[in-house]
Amino acid sequence: MKLLQFFVACAAIPVSLLVNASPLPIEDSPLRTDGSPTQPAHVFGRSVCKPLSKPKGRLFNIGGTTQYFAGTNAWYLGHLWQNSDVDLALSQIAATGYKVVRTWGFGTTNNAATTTDVYYQVLNSSGQYFNYNPSNGIPRLDYAIATAETYGIQLVLPLLNNYDDLGGINTYTNAFGGSHNDFYTNPAAQKAYKKYIKLIVNRYKSSCAIFAWQLANEPRCSTCNTSVIYNWASDISKYIKSLDSRHMVSLGDEGWLTPPQGDGSYAYSGYEGVDFVKNLEIPTLDYGTFHLYPSQWGYNYSWGNTWIEQHNAIGKAAGKPVVLEEYGVPDQSIRKDVEGEWQSTVVNKTSVAYDSFWQFGTGLPSGVNPFDGYAVYYGTDEYETLGKKHAKDMSAKKAKAIL
Repeated sequence: MKLLQFFVACAAIPVSLLVNASPLPIEDSPLRTDGSPTQPAHVFGRSVCKPLSKPKGRLFNIGGTTQYFAGTNAWYLGHLWQNSDVDLALSQIAATGYKVVRTWGFGTTNNAATTTDVYYQVLNSSGQYFNYNPSNGIPRLDYAIATAETYGIQLVLPLLNNYDDLGGINTYTNAFGGSHNDFYTNPAAQKAYKKYIKLIVNRYKSSCAIFAWQLANEPRCSTCNTSVIYNWASDISKYIKSLDSRHMVSLGDEGWLTPPQGDGSYAYSGYEGVDFVKNLEIPTLDYGTFHLYPSQWGYNYSWGNTWIEQHNAIGKAAGKPVVLEEYGVPDQSIRKDVEGEWQSTVVNKTSVAYDSFWQFGTGLPSGVNPFDGYAVYYGTDEYETLGKKHAKDMSAKKAKAIL
């Protein structure tokens, strides 16, 4: 999902703190902001995890049980300034019965002096820098992951954004040159991206809270040959597996199809440079992802059921799990009915392993509002149906992939 830049109420945060948060440059191993040669200690790996999540045919074994389940998206968990906000969101997500939450594992800026967001790294002409400032750096992600462990929630962590929100592909091209589409084959950009991957994966790979690493949020290479993203995804997923062979890896794409799939219209044209069918063949990608936003893409809402069933059929042919990773309706007056119909299709007509609507909303104690017009708010009638009831329906489904 492309976010509107979210505005945290950070007026109380001194500008001097944001400016002085810039960490020292790194080479192969990260440095603390105080210059010591090791990164700050973290709390992961102290508890004994249940068996790590893994594919089981077209489903997942999670927590030692092969099952269907529901999840949600809460992109903002590692970008919240206040611990109490993270605590509340994850406690309510757990109370819903969700197993997995997708939250951003990226946060990049080209200028630490001007950003008002939490950020994890800086990329500019002077080099690559990691931010370990406790108030607005990587420790914010530490807290989100540690809290997810506490509540028994597992996380999907995308490591890059296709869009500019919170530092996407263009923060790399701003630093290393080229266009958005050049990123995928730019050696300097890929070297920096792999350094960031190495930092995050090595930092959290012992955490019980990791469900999967994800290459990017909705990667696109508009008008490119689909081989560009295919080759990039093959290389990056293989690299992640070399760092952590135990956890799953996914692409994070929207599931775009190419001829002869479909009718040749936008979602089936290959315009965005993604071939879902071909990418699902990559051996170092453990499952396929697809998203669903008919109102953004120029389709009617009923077409969403077709999109779901088409991806289910492709997953069946490939013998891999597929996940309806994002879906949403901006019109609240029809959201419950439309999304409810999509959920019914997932439950009753497919073997889609899990689904997660965009996005989980709630009233956070600090008063910040990281939510967009697609949010489904905890405690509302809409949430009772699309959240709690659907989570129960998915969990109750017999764990066989027969559709």
